[in-house]
Amino acid sequence: MTFFQAIILAIVEGLTEFLPVSSTGHMIIASWLMKVPNDAFTKFFTVGIQFGTILSVVILYFKRFFQSLDFYYKLFVAFIPAAVFGLLFSKQIDALLENVLMVGIMLLVGGIIFILLDNWFKASENNPDKEVTYPGALKIGFFQAMAMIPGVSRSAATIIGGLTQKLNRKQAAEFSFFLAVPTMFAATAKKMLDFYKDGVSIKSHEWSLFALGNMVGFIVAILAIRSFIGYLTKHGFRIFGWYRIAVGVVIIVLYFMGHNLQII
Repeated sequence: MTFFQAIILAIVEGLTEFLPVSSTGHMIIASWLMKVPNDAFTKFFTVGIQFGTILSVVILYFKRFFQSLDFYYKLFVAFIPAAVFGLLFSKQIDALLENVLMVGIMLLVGGIIFILLDNWFKASENNPDKEVTYPGALKIGFFQAMAMIPGVSRSAATIIGGLTQKLNRKQAAEFSFFLAVPTMFAATAKKMLDFYKDGVSIKSHEWSLFALGNMVGFIVAILAIRSFIGYLTKHGFRIFGWYRIAVGVVIIVLYFMGHNLQII
């Protein structure tokens, strides 16, 4: 992996991790366009730079993370379904993660749903003081568990889950960001531990790439989150729906044309 490839992948990760557009789908296209080698370090890099994007949420919403214990209890409740499903079905999930066609199909299906979301949940926008309840947090957690299917998008699933609990668009998106911290940290830490157990060795210049990727991902994620909240509040989800459909179609077409697309 070159420094240029590391920077581009980190930008893609930072831009797409918290937007409802599937970071996996974009990583597939970006790595294919740049012919990024699908080696052990590339997998280590694409997993590890998520630490930078996680940190962006903590920095942006620093005060919220020190508001009350109730905040953490609700995050824990919402985290439980993904943790349980991840432990029970790890082998099946790993098998799905090799299915590029599934990513394209889920992007397409999710895009159609997003085009319809604003009409489905109009009433939620008139309820600015709604807070997440414990049962609501658990239900959002089950939506998040659906994102174990590649291409669904963790942020997309949790935002939809929040809307079903009568949160407005901004509240649903922000709870999705908060829930990403424990979920992504746990998943990323586990994968990094697996790399260590498998004896993956990282060279000195690769650590430089890793540090650069985390820094770039952190900065880009902050900009993406700020822009997303502002746009979402004013304009809704429709543009993200059409965008998902476009990316999904590209992946499906490339797949059936026989191009070597891989989930890295």
